[in-house]
Amino acid sequence: MSGLVRAARYLTILPVGRGSATPPAGLGRAAMWFPVVGAGIGLLLMAANHWLSRTFPPLLAALLTVTMWKIITGGLHLDGLADCLDGLGGRTPEHRRAIMSDSRIGSFGAIGLILFLLLEIVALSGMDAHARWRALLAAPAIGRAMPPLLARLFPVARGEGQGASFAREVRRRGAAAALLVAVVVALLAFGASGLVALVLALAVALLAARFLVARVGGITGDILGAVVELAELTVLLTVAGWPGARL
Repeated sequence: MSGLVRAARYLTILPVGRGSATPPAGLGRAAMWFPVVGAGIGLLLMAANHWLSRTFPPLLAALLTVTMWKIITGGLHLDGLADCLDGLGGRTPEHRRAIMSDSRIGSFGAIGLILFLLLEIVALSGMDAHARWRALLAAPAIGRAMPPLLARLFPVARGEGQGASFAREVRRRGAAAALLVAVVVALLAFGASGLVALVLALAVALLAARFLVARVGGITGDILGAVVELAELTVLLTVAGWPGARL
């Protein structure tokens, strides 16, 4: 259970265990628990959205739910997404990595985050209540199954840093277990339709990771964070746009 506590402490701002949100030693070995933490986040969002939807109009309820979603995670993965978007403006892999390491957000990152969050809010607000709670349960779990898989599939960009440390510690068994948990959660939420959302999220994560890795020279912590957000958005868009996923 120490791995679960380690994962929850890093992936959320919830007061779990002791220590800070700084990536602890052994985080990669706790990667199998990432989608479990994601499912826990989903349960919190389901409960919050149930109350919010009974109190506010759909668009406002969706806005407040997504706001809570990002607050619970401390904006951890949004930061990676913004850094990746800013890094695309670099001229060489080294220049792009330097831009991504800068704590300041640039115009690409700011505009990208605004559009990204708008997509999530509108997608969520367009679902009926039955589909919304299922999407809120599945998306965080599926998204957090991506980092251990990608850490096993792509080389690291540099020998040091959060991404490199995480990738070195992830084991094949842990990546497989994370994917299995995501499959179970997807099936529980949507039945067989959940596998479609999972496959689409995995495809988007792989394509995005391949695109970014080719431009920065390897996997980084920012890329791993970005693919979590992209996978979550893919699940929301799948449920919002495909009637079969709402059964």
